[in-house]
Parts: sequence; structure tokens; C-alpha cells
Amino acid sequence: MEQSDKDKVYIEMINRLSNLVGLLSIALIAAILIIIFGPPGFIKTAKSTNSNSTNSVNATNGSPSVQKTMDKNKIWMAPDLDAVPDSEAKAMLEYGRDLIANTAKYLGPNGSVAKISNGMNCQNCHLEAGTKPFGNNYSGVASTYPKFRERSGSIETIYKRVNDCIERSLNGIALDTLSKEMQAIKSYIEWLGNEVPKGEKPKGSGIVDLPYLKRAADPLKGKTAYQKHCTSCHTETGVGKLNTDGITYQYPPLWGPKSYNTGAGLYRLSRFAGYIKHNMPFGASYQNIILSDEEAWDIAAYVNSQDRPQKDLKMDWPKLAGKPVDHPFGPYADPFSEQQHKYGPFEPIAAAKKSAKK
Repeated sequence: MEQSDKDKVYIEMINRLSNLVGLLSIALIAAILIIIFGPPGFIKTAKSTNSNSTNSVNATNGSPSVQKTMDKNKIWMAPDLDAVPDSEAKAMLEYGRDLIANTAKYLGPNGSVAKISNGMNCQNCHLEAGTKPFGNNYSGVASTYPKFRERSGSIETIYKRVNDCIERSLNGIALDTLSKEMQAIKSYIEWLGNEVPKGEKPKGSGIVDLPYLKRAADPLKGKTAYQKHCTSCHTETGVGKLNTDGITYQYPPLWGPKSYNTGAGLYRLSRFAGYIKHNMPFGASYQNIILSDEEAWDIAAYVNSQDRPQKDLKMDWPKLAGKPVDHPFGPYADPFSEQQHKYGPFEPIAAAKKSAKK
């Protein structure tokens, strides 16, 4: 072969190698870009479509899933458990719902499973088995737990949150986290929030934050409002009304030995006032508000001025600055009194708390 022919072969080989190296370089760069920025839009769309299809199947089967998007302006509505096909998973969800609705039947003073609580039901605080909009529902629990809570100063699980309610609102003893009852409650709570994206809380979850009054909440005015709006269900003496079975409450006690203790969330006036504003008296809802803001705050002050079981709270709020403005027990990181922290006015405390963070 002549030298010129060899040169041509060499040149051709070099060109081919250059093209190959170029292609490999492009592929390598593309791979790096996908790793850093994720796949192109058409791949994401296909993946999202497949994921949503899977979520729909999971929700239908009764197992928790997460939908990718949520209309933040739409008030959350609970999924329909009755529409879920019969299965072992559905049976567990139904048991969890019944435990929330009829806690005393299973775990009350005459409970069929254990005798570990005061006779109130979880749904006395989490209305309609935790499904009512603005009724302290469970819609935002699965999406936000585990999470850090100032009250305990630790990362809390759903198990911890449920047992907090049992020990405080039901003035009871914590459930074994491995028990069938705890697993059923957890499964039900997770299922209710299975379409809420992680880290988000839908509109209508939890309790509404009412504007602070310019004055302190007044137990005497609250007594008058209580007598007007509340005695027909909860009675003049706040003991509530039992169902005909003598085991569960039709209307729960608001104070006294069988009511929630001083560690319960509703013992804070802002929580109680926000709760009753959209839910009480009977027939009220966010669409049919009956109480004025002042009535809600004053009734909260009256109810929470009554005797109830005490809870040892020395382990709560390890960082004093993390205490909410209406936590009624000192010590505090501010100069305001226990009296003002319990009844208000709360605006000066909130302003001082905000200023301290700057």
C-alpha cells in the first residue's frame, strides 16, 4: 500500500474515532444533566401520569398513597371509606374509624379491649371521626408527620401524637404501638390524608386561629354565653350526657373528673375558642357560624376555669421560648403573668415574642 493510501486510512480512522468520542461525550454530558436537573418534561409527565394512576389504585384498595398536586383553595373533604372494596385492609380502616368514633366502647372505663381512658371518644375533639372540615380533622397528619414539636422538644411520630391525645384529652394510659388498635388508628389516619402532598396541610384542616381580643377573655361573660348556647347538650354542670348504653357519651363532659386534663390542647384558650367557633353549638359549621368571636373566647375562658384532672407537665416545652402565648403554666421566657398567659390579652405577649425573635 502506498504512503498516500495509508494516510487516507489513518485519517478515516481518526475521523471515526473522533465521531465516537463525540457521541460518548454527548451521552456523558446528557447523563450528568439528567442526574443534576432530572429527566426532560415529557418523561416527567409520563412518570407523573403513571404515579397518579397507581395512587388511585392504592386509595381504592385502602392503602395510603400521596397525590402529587392539591388545590390549596379547595376545602378538604374526606374520602369515602364505604366506596373502598371489601378487603382485610378495608376492615382494618373500618376498625380504626370505629375506634375514633366510639373510643369508650373499646378503651373506656368499661372498654371491651382495655380500660385505659376517661370515657370520652376521640371524635369528641376530632369531629365526625376526624373528617369534618375545620373540625380538628386528620387531613394534615400523614403529610406532616413525623415532625418536630416544641411541646416535647423532639421529632414525633403519629404513634406519639395519638398517645398524647389518649393521655391528655382522654386522661388515659398510652396504647401499645404494636397493638391492633394503634395500628388500626394509624392506618385510618394515614388513609384519610393519602391524597395530601407531603409537607402540606389542606384548607379546612386543624382548628381555625381566631383573632385575639383586645381584652382578656372573661369567664363571667363566658358563663352567660355557655348558659345560652351549651347547657342543652353539655348540661349546666358541664358533665355531659351519656348515651342509653351508659358507656359512651352523646355529649362529652367539658369539665370535672371525666373530662380532658390540663395537658390537653383544648386547655389552651386559642384552641378551644377556635374549635367551638366553627363547630358549636350543635348544628354549627364553617358554613353556619353561630358564635361571635367574643362569645367563643369567653366560653373557652369559662369552661377552662372549671376544675378538671391535672397532668404533670414538667417535661413539656423544654425551650421556654417555644411556649405558645396562651400556655397557662409558667415559667416563661417573658415577663407576663400566668393569669395573662391563660386569659389574655394575648396581643402584647405575641408582640413581645415576635420582637424576641428578631
